[in-house]
Amino acid sequence: MVKAIVGANWGDEGKGKITDMFAGDADIVIRFQGGANAGHTIINNYGKFALHLLPSGVCSPNTLNIIGNGVAFDVKKFKNELEAVVAAGVPMPKILVSERAQILMPYHIMLDEYEEMRLADKQFGSTKSGIAPFYSDKYAKIGFQVCELFDEEYLKEKVANVCTLKNLIFRHVYGKDGIDEQELFNTLMEYREIVKPYVADTAKIVRQAIKEGKNILLEGQLGSLKDTDFGIYPMVTSSSTLAGYGAVGAGIPPYEIKDIIAVTKAYSSAVGAGEFVSEIFGEEAEQMRIHGGDAGEYGATTHRPRRMGWFDCVATRYGCEAQGATQAVLTAIDCLSYLDEIKVCVAYDIDGEITKDFPVTHLLKKAKPVLKTFPGFKCDVRGIKEFDKLPKEAKDYVLFIEKEIGVPITMVSNGPGREEIIYR
Repeated sequence: MVKAIVGANWGDEGKGKITDMFAGDADIVIRFQGGANAGHTIINNYGKFALHLLPSGVCSPNTLNIIGNGVAFDVKKFKNELEAVVAAGVPMPKILVSERAQILMPYHIMLDEYEEMRLADKQFGSTKSGIAPFYSDKYAKIGFQVCELFDEEYLKEKVANVCTLKNLIFRHVYGKDGIDEQELFNTLMEYREIVKPYVADTAKIVRQAIKEGKNILLEGQLGSLKDTDFGIYPMVTSSSTLAGYGAVGAGIPPYEIKDIIAVTKAYSSAVGAGEFVSEIFGEEAEQMRIHGGDAGEYGATTHRPRRMGWFDCVATRYGCEAQGATQAVLTAIDCLSYLDEIKVCVAYDIDGEITKDFPVTHLLKKAKPVLKTFPGFKCDVRGIKEFDKLPKEAKDYVLFIEKEIGVPITMVSNGPGREEIIYR
């Protein structure tokens, strides 16, 4: 059976923990899109890890972890992350890299940085991980697939062509030095040696696993509102964050995805620019940030303070619908225990019209939150294992959200640890 674990919001919903939990029962965990521009934080018996490229099943010794063809594959970060996980005491994970995955190049990161500098106050809030230039090259058909590393003659021709194109941009758009052809080729040869032990026709392996009835987990990065098509365009990522893309990014038939688990948080947070209707500011935001888990609300990749806000029913319902969610997980409810009152965004006011439909970006810019206030539960809920043992105020909060988003909340996370979860 194939399950997908994806984000219902802007990312940062706690997907890493949920994937880590499910990975214990999974035969295969697959990262199917995105790159090292976002992180999944997991906490287990080995310690705390912020994974960026590695699938969140790497701490499960019996799980095969696959970096799928849809991923922006940063070879150096892959190597460093794998070494760091093993150095922390995790047994060497079983891991494969799709031969069709494309390689994120050093010049992609440079182009990302230079473009943000050029945009000045109109920046996209990029993590400067090279993601937009990478996907631009992929679809312009001048990217490098992993399998191309093993055809030196073809690779030399392609390197020459890419350097000609890129150097025009570096020199004449950004006024920077160009790329050295031989140096780039040498870098690719270095990458070849790093990835050689892991390269495989992963789509074939996964399709065979499906025939054998294996449990397969698709791990999404970021969330619905950062999707290139259905997110808050243009302040989005450059890949599809939706479960539907898992079929493409992992190389499996779409009808095999039977269960789509959308993860959302008991409040809202986001990293980077873009519309965020339920956002709060100042001391109110800082208090929510401080109480947001053991490490507070700071980006797993950027370490930037996350923007904070109340739970947004409009955005989350839309995010679950875009994902095709069959069930939802509500995380971090324990982080709200300090509040006397908890607010929830139940609708948007756009030019005086109240709507529960999530609009396109130019209308979203005008949207003001319509808030409903709930009493806080004012007690520590960590360690509680049964939903009925939560304070009434916490139960009412969860049940209200469940009704508003239209998807059954099957799990409520009440702490960062793998075992801190309430099953319903």
